Amino acid sequence: MKAQHIDQILQRAVSEGKVPGVVAVAANDNGLVYQGAFGKRSIDSDTPMTLDTVFWIASMSKAITSVAAMQLVEKGKLQLDEPLNRVLPELDSIQVLEGFDSNGHPKLRAPKKPITLRHLLTHTAGFTYDMWNADMVRYMEYEKIPGIIECKNASLKTPLVFDPGDRWEYGINIDWVGKAVEAVSGQSLRDYLKDHIFIPLGMDDTDFIIHPEARSRMAAMHQRDNNGVLNRVDFEVPQEPEFFMGGGGLYSTAEDYLKFLQMLLHGGTFKGVRILKSETVKEMGINQIGDLNVLTMRSAIPSVTNDVEFFPGMVKKWGLGYMITTEDAPTGRSAGSLAWAGLGNTYYWIDPVKRVTGVLLTQILPFADDPVLDLLAKFETAIYEQL
Repeated sequence: MKAQHIDQILQRAVSEGKVPGVVAVAANDNGLVYQGAFGKRSIDSDTPMTLDTVFWIASMSKAITSVAAMQLVEKGKLQLDEPLNRVLPELDSIQVLEGFDSNGHPKLRAPKKPITLRHLLTHTAGFTYDMWNADMVRYMEYEKIPGIIECKNASLKTPLVFDPGDRWEYGINIDWVGKAVEAVSGQSLRDYLKDHIFIPLGMDDTDFIIHPEARSRMAAMHQRDNNGVLNRVDFEVPQEPEFFMGGGGLYSTAEDYLKFLQMLLHGGTFKGVRILKSETVKEMGINQIGDLNVLTMRSAIPSVTNDVEFFPGMVKKWGLGYMITTEDAPTGRSAGSLAWAGLGNTYYWIDPVKRVTGVLLTQILPFADDPVLDLLAKFETAIYEQL
C-alpha cells in the first residue's frame, strides 16, 4: 500500500502539470525499496517515462568523478594535500580576480597558496560558476571565454574569486579533478570511469557520449517560463567535447545511478565488487571544510538557475564529493546525510544512519525549481515513512 502512496505523489505532480515526467527510485541495505516512472519523456510527445529513461544528470557527475579521484588517492597516484600543479602545470597560470578597475578591466593577482586536490573536491579552491557569480559572468564576457557546458579547454581558464582555502563557493573544481584523473591514469576520463566504475558496477547506461539506442530513451529538457509554463527546449552536452566534463557531463538512468549510490551506502562495495575502501568512503562523508559552511548560491543567470539553498537555516558542510546536512531534516533524513543534485533538476541523497538512498530525476530548467523541490521533499518523506 505504501508504494501505492508514493506512486500517487509522483502521478499527482504530473497530473497537476508540475513536471512533464519523473523517475524516482530508492534502496536500503536489503536492496530496492521503491521504483516508479510517471508522465512523459517530453511535454510535446506521447512517449511515456520509463525506469530506463536516460537523463542528463549534470552535477550528479561530480560524485562519480570524485570517487575516481579517491581511487587514485588510494593507489598513491594523487595526494589530497600536495600542490596539484605537479600533476596539472596549467594551474600555475590561474590567477585571482579582485574585481574590475574604473575602465572595466579585470584586476588580477597571483593566488597566495597553491591549489590542492582537497581544495577542488571541497569547492574551496576559489573557482566558481558564472551562473552563481556576477563577476565571473562579466569576466567571461570580457575575455570571451566559452561557458563550461561547451566543454572547451578554454572554458576552464577562468580565474579564482578568492585564495584557495579561504571559503566555500561552488564552481568548476570537479572539471579540474577530471583533468587530474586523466593526467595520472593515462586514460581519458570517459575510459577511466568506464573501466573503474561503470563496468564493475554494471552501469551500462552511464556515459558522456549518447549512443543511438540510449538516445531513443532520452528525456527532453524543458524550461519553465516566468508564468511557470513548461516548454521543451533543445539541449545537449557536446558529443565531441575538447574535454570530458567531470563536473557535469554525464548521462545516466535512475537505475544506474542508484547502483553507484548503493556502492557508497555499502562502504565502497556493491554486489561483491569493491570500488573504494570503506575507510575512504567514510572519509568522503565527513566534514572536510572545517569552520567554513556551504553558502546560499545566488543566481546570476536566472534563466538557468534560481537561488539555491537546501534546508534553509540549517548549517551545511561539504565532504570529498557532496554536501553534508548537519541536522535531522523534516523529511526524515538523518544528520550526517550526503546529497547533491544536477542542473536539470535531478537529485539524490544518501543517509548512512538510516541506511537509505534515493534518486529523483526530471529535466527542467532553471535549477532548484520549486515544484520539483516540493516533489522531492514529498517523495523523500514518503520513503522514510515506508521504512
